[in-house]
Order: sequence, then structure tokens, then C-alpha cells
Amino acid sequence: MKVKRITRIEEYLKDKHEASLEELKEHFNVSLNTIRRDINELAKSSTIKKVYGGVVYNKNNHATRDYEDRNISLLNEKKEIGQHCGQYIQEHDIVYLDSGTTTHFVLDQLDEEIEFTLITNSLEVINKAVKFPHVNLITIGETYKRSTKSFIGISDDLTISKFNINKAFMAATAFSLDNGATNSDLFENRIKKLVCKRAQNVYLLIDYTKFGKTSLYTYCDLENLHTIVTNAALDETYVSAIKESGTNIVLL
Repeated sequence: MKVKRITRIEEYLKDKHEASLEELKEHFNVSLNTIRRDINELAKSSTIKKVYGGVVYNKNNHATRDYEDRNISLLNEKKEIGQHCGQYIQEHDIVYLDSGTTTHFVLDQLDEEIEFTLITNSLEVINKAVKFPHVNLITIGETYKRSTKSFIGISDDLTISKFNINKAFMAATAFSLDNGATNSDLFENRIKKLVCKRAQNVYLLIDYTKFGKTSLYTYCDLENLHTIVTNAALDETYVSAIKESGTNIVLL
């Protein structure tokens, strides 16, 4: 399967640091053309850099930083954002919790007896959700991606397209007024985009350092966001523009 193979190639290059196209072709037992297409896909998100006859892993790219490294960055701020959003979940809601280093904190202060449906592709969210005896847990994604602790890849859009989601709590690699919420992984982006189309209300949970930046793929425009929850350190220029767009903003 293409998604699984590309994820395995990324992990292989992370471990090896560099490889020739011929080496990748032999290791993954596919044609040279297939390897070239996979490498082109990875290169779009700056995960790897193409060099003559092969590729090298781009360890300095922000998007390829390990989950644990990103989780430590602004940890207290992320906890505050996530835990604040727990109050928006009510009995019998149908909720989507995105993968990321902020969204899993939404579950931290919820009443363990609350009853609602939770849809996610995040391993961190799944691990926390098991302590809630009355939560109906639905997982999506077919291939585990270690660097984001998430499951990516869906064989078709039909499953997500049938969900009636009340509230989606989303993460993003970057956010800008012109390009909205963006991320750098094509397969994660596909899931995010489908979820946002099905959600009545989309909440974006991001720290202030991600504003004014753009990653490769947009999954939700500013006008389609119900609420942005971020830190009080955010520049007033963004606060004013977001309010003028009709999107709610919460500063913590």
C-alpha cells in the first residue's frame, strides 16, 4: 500500500540519514519509477532532500521533528489550551480529536463518567480515552506514523463522509490569515480536510508561535473555523483580523 510504503521509507531514511535510489528500490522491492514517485511525495513536505542519485533525510526541518521534541516545546501553554477546550465537550456530543501535541490535553479534566462519541487518529488520544467507560471510541487511519504518533491513510472517503461531527478540535503546523490552517503531510491533510467538512464547529488549538506561517497544505480556511484557542501573547494584528472575519478567538 502506498501510504504504508512512504511511511516506511521515511522511517528508513530517518535511521540511515541517506540512501541511493537503487538502495531504496532494492530494500522495498519496487520499481525505480515507484521509488521516484514516493520520493517526490516526501520531498513536497521537506521531509527529505533529493541529491544526485539519491536522497538525504532533512533532520533540521520543523515538520520532521520527533513528537516528543515538539511536545516539550511550550508544554505549559499547550496544556492550558487543550485543557481549556475540555469545557466545550458536552454529553452525547460527537467529537473529533486531531493528532498533535496540544489536542490530547482536551481530555485531561473531563468528568470520567461523561458519555460521548470520540473519533480520532491519535495514539495519544486513544491511550487517554480508554479511562472513560462511557465514551464510544472510533479510530481512523490505517498506517501508524511514529514521528506524529498518529494513524494516517484511508482507503476511501466514505467512512469519514458519513460521520456527523458536532465539534472537531484540530491541530496545525502553521496558520496564516490568507491560507488558514495548514500542515505538511499529504495523508494527514486528507483526513483533516474531510473531518472539517463534516464538523458543525471546528476549533483550532495552536500556540502563538505558529501564526503568520504557512505549511504545504491548507485543510481549513479562516472563515470555516468556529473558534481559535491560543495564547495571550499573540500579536494584536492577528486578533483584530480574526475577529473581523467572524471567527471567535480565545486568548489564554
